[in-house]
Amino acid sequence: MSNSNNDSRRRGLEMERRAADWLASHGLSLVDANQHARRGEIDLIMRDGDTLVFIEVRHRRDARHGHPFETVTAAKQRRLIGAARFYLHRNGLSCACRFDVVGVTGTPPHLSFEWIRSAFDAF
Repeated sequence: MSNSNNDSRRRGLEMERRAADWLASHGLSLVDANQHARRGEIDLIMRDGDTLVFIEVRHRRDARHGHPFETVTAAKQRRLIGAARFYLHRNGLSCACRFDVVGVTGTPPHLSFEWIRSAFDAF
């Protein structure tokens, strides 16, 4: 993997960690992170009461090239749903679930977080 890919992956993991901390400060509890499945990767899996929440974290340094939420396309949603189904099956889970998206804008330590609960449904 090239240095650019390593740097990008490292930044992504850092933003996911910061988003998990931010969500925890808003009442969610971390269950798992960076879960890989045949169809994709789930950035964060957290619990909000009795609901298991699959969370996609998207980061942009600024909004010049669009908001982070714009990068969660229909195809990306399908991959996340497939990965979530695989995770539930692999772990023998049957519970209320939802898909959230957290958009992070800025550079540390000046980060802005936006959170869309139930950003999309499994269809």
